[in-house]
Amino acid sequence: MLDTPFYIACLRLSGRRCVVVGGGEVGLEKVEGLLACDGNVTLVAPDAVEPLRELAAEGSIAWERREYRSEDLDGTFMVIAATGDTDVNIRVYEDAERRAMLVNVVDVPPLCNFILPAIFRSGPLAIAISTAGASPALAKRIKAEIAEEYGEPYARLAELLNEVRGWAKGTLPTYQDRKVFFESIVNGDPDPVELLRQGDEQAARDLIAAAQRTATPSLA
Repeated sequence: MLDTPFYIACLRLSGRRCVVVGGGEVGLEKVEGLLACDGNVTLVAPDAVEPLRELAAEGSIAWERREYRSEDLDGTFMVIAATGDTDVNIRVYEDAERRAMLVNVVDVPPLCNFILPAIFRSGPLAIAISTAGASPALAKRIKAEIAEEYGEPYARLAELLNEVRGWAKGTLPTYQDRKVFFESIVNGDPDPVELLRQGDEQAARDLIAAAQRTATPSLA
C-alpha cells in the first residue's frame, strides 16, 4: 500500500447517499464524520450503540436494522465498512468495486480505494494528515502538533478573507490581480495571523481595508 501514492481530494457530500455498515463505536465515528460534512447517511446494522440509535430516532440518519445486503449500495456515492466480520467487509468491498464507487473498509488498506486521513478542523480551515496507512499513531501526533500551531487565528483569517472574496471578484478584473491582492494580505506587514493571535481583529480588518485601497487604483 505504501508504494501507491494517493490522490488527495476534498469531496462535497451534501445530498449524497453515504452508507456505513456496522453499528459499533467505529461506525459511530464514521457516521459523525459524514454528518459533519452534510452527507445523507444510512446506517446498516442489526444493532447499534446508543448514540447511533439517538441519531436515527431524531432523523439525522436512516437506519436499516438488519444485516448488510448488496442492494444497500444501489445509488450510493460512498460506503464505509466498520464491522468486525471479515466476510462482510470483503463483500462490501467487492460489491462497491463492481459499482466503481468509493469504499473504505476501516483499518484494512487492501480493501479500500480511498483512505480517511486524520483531520484537524477549525472553522473553515481543514488540514488533512496521511501516512498512507503506515502509522495512524504518527498521524495522530502530527494532528495534535498542527492543532497547536495552526488554530483559531488562521481559521478567523480565512473567514475574514472570505468576506472580501465577493468584492475582489467584482472589482479586480483578472485572476492575477486577485492573487496579488490576497497574497498582499496573507503575507502582509504586520502579519495578520499575529494580529489575530493577539486578539486585535480590528487591526487585521484595517490591513485588509488598506489592501483594498491599494488594489483599487490599479483599475483606473
